Amino acid sequence: MTHAEQDPEPDTRQPGLAIRNARLAWGDTMLMDGVSFSVRAGGWTCLLGESGVGKSTLLRTIAGLVAPIAPTEIVANGSSEFENQIAYMAQQDLLFPWLTAAQNVAAGARLRSEPVDDRRVHEILDRAGVAGRADARPAEMSGGERQRVALARTLMEERPIVLMDEPFSALDAITRMRLQDLAIELLADRTVLMVTHDPFEALRMAEKIHVLRRDGEVRATLVEPAGPPPRDPTDPALRETHGAIMTALGGAPAANRGPA
Repeated sequence: MTHAEQDPEPDTRQPGLAIRNARLAWGDTMLMDGVSFSVRAGGWTCLLGESGVGKSTLLRTIAGLVAPIAPTEIVANGSSEFENQIAYMAQQDLLFPWLTAAQNVAAGARLRSEPVDDRRVHEILDRAGVAGRADARPAEMSGGERQRVALARTLMEERPIVLMDEPFSALDAITRMRLQDLAIELLADRTVLMVTHDPFEALRMAEKIHVLRRDGEVRATLVEPAGPPPRDPTDPALRETHGAIMTALGGAPAANRGPA
């Protein structure tokens, strides 16, 4: 299903996001100008598009890692002031190599000189499926284990808005699907905005998909897959939605293919 953008639906549990008139540049190169879309509160939204369209730069701008360019406006729950409401998870796990898994999960609190709840650290590691690796350092862990620790660190921050920049793209297909399922479970009721290049991943995980396409200028098209995530990749109902996504991306409609 594809239609025009709408404002986020009201939700008092977690703040939603509205991005208005986004203007992004990389050096002297303009990436996008005048793009607007919304992220429903308490739900999972994906940004999908070709490389170089500005998805990661937009995510970093929302996270406060890149200064916004006027007239870009980013609003959380009706306010442009949302300090301490965002957690950011990058494509690389970015774990400190000299710290154990448990110490990496607690790193944010330690850097802010806040007390660390060790019980909470181990509880989150357990929920992420790596309780047995609490004392291991990154070099001693597999890629999937490191991403689980990175996910646990994101959860430890307990922020209502979570930004994820292709966090599973470097993993093998089976590990990626398992971590997709785990992330949906652990981030339930958070406002999640995830960047991905993979239509299949977006279809599995998102309630709403904003497809960014460069056609002279960057445009955002909203696609809404049917049913709750994580979706069964073999479900024939995904075929039509996959075709809509490929059309929005500017590729050939996948009328005779599945979503893989």
